[in-house]
Amino acid sequence: MLCSKDNIYLAYKKARKHKTLKSCVIEFENNLKENLSQLQRELESESYMPRPLETFILRDPKTRVISKSNFRDRVVHHALCNIIEPIFEKLFIYDSFANRLGKGTQKAIERFENFKREITKNNTKRAYVLKADIKHYFENVDHNILVKLLERKIKDQKLIHLIKIILNNHQTRHLDKGMPLGNLTSQFFANIYLHELDWFVKHQLKARHYIRYVDDFVIIETNIKTLEDHMLRINAFLRENLLLEIHPEKSKFQLLTQGIRFLGLRIYLHHRLLTKMNIRKFKKRLTKICEQYENNEIGYDAIYDFIEGWVAYSKNANTYNLRNRLFHPLEYTFGNEISTKEYNRYLKGSRHSL
Repeated sequence: MLCSKDNIYLAYKKARKHKTLKSCVIEFENNLKENLSQLQRELESESYMPRPLETFILRDPKTRVISKSNFRDRVVHHALCNIIEPIFEKLFIYDSFANRLGKGTQKAIERFENFKREITKNNTKRAYVLKADIKHYFENVDHNILVKLLERKIKDQKLIHLIKIILNNHQTRHLDKGMPLGNLTSQFFANIYLHELDWFVKHQLKARHYIRYVDDFVIIETNIKTLEDHMLRINAFLRENLLLEIHPEKSKFQLLTQGIRFLGLRIYLHHRLLTKMNIRKFKKRLTKICEQYENNEIGYDAIYDFIEGWVAYSKNANTYNLRNRLFHPLEYTFGNEISTKEYNRYLKGSRHSL
């Protein structure tokens, strides 16, 4: 139940993960019991109103507008997703990989490799890829369409009321359109909205070799005419049903042998490389979190988790020498640190050796 103490406390625990040293979390925790009780009362009485979003510009390198919710509102987002995510998760297709437990970029890349080997008969036959991107996706999600999709499975009007409040807290140039980048709810709603596209591609077009990650998707076929037909029909479907369209400049047909740019990699028949943009983004992010660590804004656990995740991801490409160059200097900075994960692994290993 949305308003239960257990659900709200679980939501708070999820919202604070890796953010325990941030001032907004510390402030909330200074009066934790009352803050959680207040949220519970507001949700029960349907008087909850989110605080204004904090908006800033991120250039990495393309310019994006990021809108960040107040910490108490992030607790509400987690509380909502705790309830509705299990309802929709079982509906999603296997090949939707963003913002889902057990999925992610690594799994999407593995799936691409499996499809590649299958359709080319172990790289012996020619194949083509449609690599497509939906134009200004988060800006153009239509609230009315999204709510109708949600109402197919959610009959509790309290939940629908809360969803509308969250959606309307993000003001854009167009009434009843758009979701803020950076919100947990936006990530989840993105999958619900584009599940309609997934269903169309898999069941109407019957495209077996299809993968979607947020608003990026690929389809692999042996016949380029088939892909051209898919492109036309997908664009028509998006316009008529979701008021979206494929980005004409970021969508193209390619031979697999040319190297397909997907999820930060350039994937060739026999090897994979990280894109230069991806490496630049990693270096910039690493510099930032090291500065946050020096300023006592985050603990070593956050740095360890970030590096561990990036190493696991980068191993999808031929990056052995790159990883050595990037991480060798960090040994001098963090050589004496130990993360909670490392400590728990040590304890587990010690128990097994007894």
